[in-house]
Amino acid sequence: MSAPPGQRASWLRLFPPWNWLATYRGAWLPSDAIAGVTLAAYAIPVSLAYAALAGLPPQVGIYGYLLGGIGYALFGSSRQLAVGPTSAISLMIAGTVGSLAAGDPLRYAQIASLAAFAVAVLCFISWLFKLSVLVRLVSDSILVGFKAGAGLTIIMSQLPSLLGVAGGGHNFFDRAIKLAGQLGTIDPIVLAIGAVALLLLLLGERLLPGKPVGITVVALAIVVATVLGLPSLGVPVTGKIPEGLPALAMPTFGLLEFDDLFPLAAGCVLLAYIEGVSAARSFAAKHGDPLDVRQEFLGLGAANLAAAFGHGYPVAGGLSQSAVNDSAGARTPLALVICSVMLGLCLLFFTGLLTNLPKGVLAAIVFAAVYKLVDVRALLRMWRVSRIDFYAAAIALVSVLLLGILQGVLLAAIASIFLLLARASRPNVAFLGRLPGSGRYSDSARHEDVEPLAGVIAFRPEASLLYINAETILETVLIALRRSPGIRLVACDLSASPYIDLAGARMLHELYDELAVREVSFCIVGAHAQLRDLLRAEGLAEKTDSGQWLRSLDSVLGDDPANTAQRRV
Repeated sequence: MSAPPGQRASWLRLFPPWNWLATYRGAWLPSDAIAGVTLAAYAIPVSLAYAALAGLPPQVGIYGYLLGGIGYALFGSSRQLAVGPTSAISLMIAGTVGSLAAGDPLRYAQIASLAAFAVAVLCFISWLFKLSVLVRLVSDSILVGFKAGAGLTIIMSQLPSLLGVAGGGHNFFDRAIKLAGQLGTIDPIVLAIGAVALLLLLLGERLLPGKPVGITVVALAIVVATVLGLPSLGVPVTGKIPEGLPALAMPTFGLLEFDDLFPLAAGCVLLAYIEGVSAARSFAAKHGDPLDVRQEFLGLGAANLAAAFGHGYPVAGGLSQSAVNDSAGARTPLALVICSVMLGLCLLFFTGLLTNLPKGVLAAIVFAAVYKLVDVRALLRMWRVSRIDFYAAAIALVSVLLLGILQGVLLAAIASIFLLLARASRPNVAFLGRLPGSGRYSDSARHEDVEPLAGVIAFRPEASLLYINAETILETVLIALRRSPGIRLVACDLSASPYIDLAGARMLHELYDELAVREVSFCIVGAHAQLRDLLRAEGLAEKTDSGQWLRSLDSVLGDDPANTAQRRV
């Protein structure tokens, strides 16, 4: 017995290739092929560099692009997003797995693959329980600060390789102090190689946007290193990279306790999902394509599951590689599959060419890829426009610099929640006056020409009345009452309050009781349906005229003889 059409369509939505393959046009194939080859040319040097940043063998980075791209192409909803190792997750792995592996390289690689498997599990759980809404709690200002901190931390971690010194340290400031003490031991050859590579990368980015500049710089560096015999002069190189495709196998379980693995996996999921969805949204808007943010959990989970079975480490969709994919003409995720095929060919036949690649060039590639994360203009704009957003960004930036990527991203997420609560706890309470010659009312603090209301305080909380802001609203109104003698009526306009909880209703009770002691009348106007239901259930109808709850402020004040006379004047 076949499934009903509606149910079948629901299941098919979980497999996006069913949709884009059904509408695929033959004219798109050349564009997808060119994009796939271009993305592979970009991915080879970047994946080698990010694997080194993560403290893993260079081929592991290529595994992530190869397998992660296929996994995402099968279950991701974006047509342009490219998935692979990213700088922030690579540094997160380096800063966390090292202490868990206890100096054992094999255990280090196994834990990194186990982390990718845990990311896949958390992504599936997040998809199942529709947790995409929770990730939205991380504000854009938090992300600006986090990215700046991550960029600075990554740059500092790569400077020793660019300068040819030992480096060391646990956080940004510790690394900076150790690096300052090693400046006298800079290797001039390594510095020259890294500086020239970085200059070529930056010039290529500006003069040849969208072109495979990275792979060109890598090829030139290998030729120069081989001809001049730089490895024999002590210049660090990648060394021999094993040939062949990754051997698929289950990750090694039991290496870590849950409380050691979960923070790492949760931090990777949070960072990968936010970064991936942000990039995917920008390209979906550009091309008018649909994007299912919930489905992105399945795409990210499939990519990480494939990487875990191929001995890789956590992967994510990134803006830079996606921009390369899009600018090269990608029309569908078939470009990712073609990219994976090209990377597989590289692993089978061309890894020997990468043996003499100087590590300083890889550091330059990382530097060129992450320096834009430090968005000074965005930080300065927040300082001018919204100090609370600037402070949120500063918290994220400093936490990453002091604590590292993993602790920084988790602290940034917590800071986002507290920032949201802090904003909600201090809503604007508008004290209203009448606009001249009309029955409309507006905030007296924003409009100097409004007419004051004789003997009346009319206030409008511009937020839901909740437990986190009820006390603040009550205190604000009582302060206004103490400063205004001769008040005979206080009117609460709830037209801008979409929701009220029990604490909000209790606040209205307290306000009524306080006004009753002062022999001041109290009324409620402009209450929406949900508010009226809860106000009635909480007994406010016994203290106020429930017939006024539906009315406008002007209609209620119009019944007051003093205000009617004032309007006529």
